[in-house]
Amino acid sequence: MKATYHKYMLEFKRPSGTSRGIMTEKETWFIVLEENGKKGIGECGILRGLSADDRDDYEEKLSWACENIHLGETKLWEALLEFPSIQFGIEMAFLSLKSDNPYILFPSDFTNHKKSISINGLVWMGEPSFMKQQIEEKLADGFNCIKLKIGAIDFDKELELLQFIRSHFSVEQIEIRVDANGAFGLSEALDKLNQLNKFQLHSIEQPIKKGNVKAMADLCKVTPFPIALDEELIGVFSIEEKEKLIQKIQPQYIILKPSFVGGFRGTQEWITLAERYNIGWWITSALESNIGLNAISQWTFLQNSKMPQGLGTGALYTNNFDCPLEVLEGQLWYNKDKDWSSEFFDKA
Repeated sequence: MKATYHKYMLEFKRPSGTSRGIMTEKETWFIVLEENGKKGIGECGILRGLSADDRDDYEEKLSWACENIHLGETKLWEALLEFPSIQFGIEMAFLSLKSDNPYILFPSDFTNHKKSISINGLVWMGEPSFMKQQIEEKLADGFNCIKLKIGAIDFDKELELLQFIRSHFSVEQIEIRVDANGAFGLSEALDKLNQLNKFQLHSIEQPIKKGNVKAMADLCKVTPFPIALDEELIGVFSIEEKEKLIQKIQPQYIILKPSFVGGFRGTQEWITLAERYNIGWWITSALESNIGLNAISQWTFLQNSKMPQGLGTGALYTNNFDCPLEVLEGQLWYNKDKDWSSEFFDKA
């Protein structure tokens, strides 16, 4: 078996804002396996400044993984514990290599275009007029669940945007999730949650910065509406650490990004713990290309979650790969009549 790795820069169609700043491009890496005339591809979806494996030795570790591909998927996964995005890339590449079709990792009614996945519509931070425009587009596109990034513009402006939505759409018509990306200060968080509560929100992701375990636990006890942990899960590697975090904070939800938590195996560990402690969960992409999004979507469908998932990021880039994934009326479909156009994979 031969393994190679390749860097690829994804270019945003429009600069995309979070509370951590504006992004114009997204770095990603692909692992390509070749054996007996077949190829398999996996994506290592690192997000600089956020991923646990954003380290100086990242490419060195990628090279090591390819040189030691003979160790096999399980041993490599264990050896790469502190490099969750590479764990995921390796896991995906092996699944792709073993499949009859390198893009169909988990055959199902989803890949057969018989069933879809409910997803939320993502609204990026920006000027109020831009956010309002996005909200109107998502509603016109048939989404009944939208997720707003908050924390980057004036809080009063964000409250006005939420008021705009609720003045036109009831909680029965539109579910609203917000994501603060840790933007709220410890002393102001509860007050801001109380102000947000009047808009009947589904949940808020990561209201305060990760690492403030006691403060987050205290907030989860008194919050007027559910809190979902997101960044808090990053860098928690062992099953023992995961359970300890869940026990201490006792959140209402956790949000799982396979590229951040060790692929499907790492995600499954979190799901098992969440269900043990009666904590809700959903799965989201982490700005991967369509190759990674495809794998995550196929696996997510098999989890049979009824909640809208965070998988609608395929149209963000100018140089993404054409693929069968398409969003219609707030649902993600796999249109098997559409072809893959992965020129990168073909050349690798």
